[in-house]
Amino acid sequence: MTHKIAVIQNPPVLLDLEATIARAVASIKEVAQAGAKLAVFPEAFLPGYPTWVWRLKPGGDMGLSSEIHDRLRNNAVDIEGGALAPLTEAAREHDITVVCGVNEIDRRFSGSTLFNTVVLIGPDGKLLNRHRKLMPTNPERMVWGMGDASGLRVIDTPVGRIGTILCWEAYMPLARFALYAQNLEVLVVPTWDCGEGWLASMRHIAREGGCWVISLATALHSRDIPADFPQRDKLFGTDEWICDGGAVVFEPFGGPIAGPLHQKQEVLYAEIDPARAARARRSFDVAGHYARPDIFQLSVNRAVMSPATFSE
Repeated sequence: MTHKIAVIQNPPVLLDLEATIARAVASIKEVAQAGAKLAVFPEAFLPGYPTWVWRLKPGGDMGLSSEIHDRLRNNAVDIEGGALAPLTEAAREHDITVVCGVNEIDRRFSGSTLFNTVVLIGPDGKLLNRHRKLMPTNPERMVWGMGDASGLRVIDTPVGRIGTILCWEAYMPLARFALYAQNLEVLVVPTWDCGEGWLASMRHIAREGGCWVISLATALHSRDIPADFPQRDKLFGTDEWICDGGAVVFEPFGGPIAGPLHQKQEVLYAEIDPARAARARRSFDVAGHYARPDIFQLSVNRAVMSPATFSE
């Protein structure tokens, strides 16, 4: 059975959670009315990827870094506090599965640390999975803490068995294998990377895992940076694509069936059949008949890594 999917690479309202959630809800309604049963948003879409970390000099203007980070923290997503309610309600109202990247704040323990998180919401509005990026990349470590593997799971949805990893986690072979070993059908990779090298990796993963691969970044232009962004002109040009987007869908053990969509702030649609994943693995099943568990074995600790436990 085929399903229409929507890969949404429109920009957020950077550092404005309420306005960005409103954009996401409007996009969910739009793609659902177009017949989509899966809506995918980019990495850290709520309320935007911290692209400024790649433009600030290490150890440079700490005052500026702190000012921007404070604004991001104040607009981060408190999942336990119900910040995702408009998104989960939109998924329920429009009967659509949603994958969305968020800047998540830990209110339970520290009240301060942020995580690069991707959430999977079912068409009934329930939060099906929350995966925190295992290892933030380079200057991202000044923004996000390290996640655990509690969300490194493949989840049954009406559009197939979906697993999610974030950006350069796709370069972690053991993280990929952990998902392959859970009968993965659809791999969603929200990212900030784009270009030929990234597309080559996504093609490889579609062949290696025998799965559908959906990838996208935010198509962000300098005109999308709000006028009140701290030292906007110092950090961003007046006419440049900060990120090309690159939304793409690869078929199992094959090439792209839709995209890549470069420098376009729009939605990429495609039709996928999850059952094709199992058929594609007949000749090469990396976690099945092509595995050698007598030689190689992977152990994954999916326990929640809590910094403190309390007993009364």
